[in-house]
Parts: sequence; structure tokens; C-alpha cells
Amino acid sequence: MKIGIIIYSQTGNTLSVAKKIEEKLIAEKHNVILEQIQILGKAHPGSKDIKFKNIPDVSQYDKLLFGAPVQAFSLAIPMSAYLSQLNSLQGKKATLLVTQQFPFPWMGGSRTVRQMKKLCESKGVKIIGSEIVNWSKSTREQQIAEVVERLTGLFV
Repeated sequence: MKIGIIIYSQTGNTLSVAKKIEEKLIAEKHNVILEQIQILGKAHPGSKDIKFKNIPDVSQYDKLLFGAPVQAFSLAIPMSAYLSQLNSLQGKKATLLVTQQFPFPWMGGSRTVRQMKKLCESKGVKIIGSEIVNWSKSTREQQIAEVVERLTGLFV
């Protein structure tokens, strides 16, 4: 099975969790490629004209993980723009990873998951799971370990 981990990470937090997921999946003998969505310039909340340095092609993957941070209590604009421009992914399965600074999912994380899910489902993707990492919690490392276990368990 070929798994694509497609993430947008502004500060490196989402990327660090995605790398742990990648390592675990590789250790379990999966064929995994982690691709980062990169943009030209900066994206601020409300930005409309996002220019991409790269646009990962997800058609080659059997299963996907999309990951992004919360920005201004919503899905980061670059990930939203990326998911919006994808062609049909009918029949693909995906998991979602969201990172946020605030300590509680209701402070943007849950909304971001709903936004990602809606965008993915509009392209024909079946969401098989989602997780939120609350970056400011003192139990963050334990939370990350649990998120890695739960998400990688969905790729069997």
C-alpha cells in the first residue's frame, strides 16, 4: 500500500508530528511519502490568491493523511486552497491531522477538522479518522504519541 502524507506546516509543529507518523508507518513496512505543501510568500487569514511552490499529486496514493495547523480558528488558508483545487479523488480514504496552539479542540481544532473533512468529501474522499494535537498542553508529548498510534492504526 502506498501512503501519502500531505501537510502544510507554517511553524514546523505539524511537520514534526507528520514525521513521527511517517517513521511509524515505515517501520510497519508501508511505502510512505511525506510531501509538504509550500507556498510563495505568506498567507494571512483572508488571503485569496495563494501561489504554490509545489502541488503534491495525490493520485498515486492508495491512502492519504492530510495535516495542517489551525490559523485564526480555521483551517490554514494554504491547505484550504490546496484541497479546493484537487481533482476528484473518488474512492480514496484519508485521515486528518490538525495541530493547534490553544489547549482545547473547541478553540479552532474541531472547526478545522470539519472544514478539512468537508473539502475532502467534496472530492470523493472517505475520511476514516481525524486527530487534533493541542500544542500548548503540558501533556503534548504523550498526546502526540497517542495520536501517532491511533492514526497509523487506521492504515492497516
